[in-house]
Amino acid sequence: MNSGKEKQLSIVDEEFDSFIEKVISNHIRAGQKASGRTMQSIRKNITDEGGVVFARAYFGVLETGRKPGSVPKNFRSVILQWMRDKGINAEPIPYIRKPSSKWQPKYSPQERGDLSLAGAIAYRIRKEGTRLYRNGGRDDIYSNEIQKTVGSILDRIITVFKKDVESININSINEDSNI
Repeated sequence: MNSGKEKQLSIVDEEFDSFIEKVISNHIRAGQKASGRTMQSIRKNITDEGGVVFARAYFGVLETGRKPGSVPKNFRSVILQWMRDKGINAEPIPYIRKPSSKWQPKYSPQERGDLSLAGAIAYRIRKEGTRLYRNGGRDDIYSNEIQKTVGSILDRIITVFKKDVESININSINEDSNI
C-alpha cells in the first residue's frame, strides 16, 4: 500500500471515529438512551477499499421512529425491559381479591402495573407507531452527521491529493532543471 493510500485510509478511520462519537452524543442528548445496546452496537470496518459503519438492525428508527404494524410476539416484554432500562415505573395495581390458601397472586401490584403499562405502550405502537414516527421523525441523530463526515473526508483527501500533485510537480521541475 502506498503512503497516499495509507493517508486516505487514516483520514477515513479518524473521521469515522469522530462520526461515531457525534452520533452517540446526539443519541444521548435526544434522551433516547435506555440500555446502551444501540450505542455499543456501532462499529466501523476499514479495509483497503474504504470503510463502513455498522449498527444494530433497528438503528434507523432513532430518526424515523417505528411505524405501526406487526410486532414480535414478545413485544410487551421488549417494552417492559425498555421501561426498566429507562427507569419508568407504572402505578401499582392492587389486588381486590385477598390472597388465601386457595389463591396466591402471580405478580406483585407493582409488576401488574408495569405489565399493564407495557401492554398499553406495545398496543399503541402496534396501532399508531411511536411518538417519534407520529411526529414526523427527526434528522439530528445521524443524517446530518453523515453529510458532514462525507464532506470532511472529501476535503481532507483532496488536500492530500493536492500535496501529492504539488510534490510531483516540484520533483518534475527539479528533474527538468538538471537536464
